[in-house]
Amino acid sequence: QVQLVESGGGLVQAGDSLRVSCVMSGRTFSSYIMGWFRQAPGKEREFVAAISRTGSITDFAASMKGRFSMSRDNVKNTVHLQMNSLKPEDTAVYYCAASRYYTMTRYERNYDYWGQGTQVTVSS
Repeated sequence: QVQLVESGGGLVQAGDSLRVSCVMSGRTFSSYIMGWFRQAPGKEREFVAAISRTGSITDFAASMKGRFSMSRDNVKNTVHLQMNSLKPEDTAVYYCAASRYYTMTRYERNYDYWGQGTQVTVSS
């Protein structure tokens, strides 16, 4: 059984940086495309970023491009989301997800496993 556990969320001020991480147990981490999604209060969950199995390709939603970066460590079974220049509108629960899909994907339906989420709050 795959388990994904996020960490690193917290309360920061606008303009600050924060790194959230996710560790996988139970399967071969390098077999999965990894993604980050977020859900703000009263809104639907949305795609944030994804990284390929080798880490050579990343994909970001338009509003995150240039501010967020994503990396993975296939030895430590960990994926990171580095968030810079945070804005109050980045406030959300951030979810890590793992996909066995054949290619990079932004769609929730293509992700097979999900973490419980970590809260990120950005104050103005």
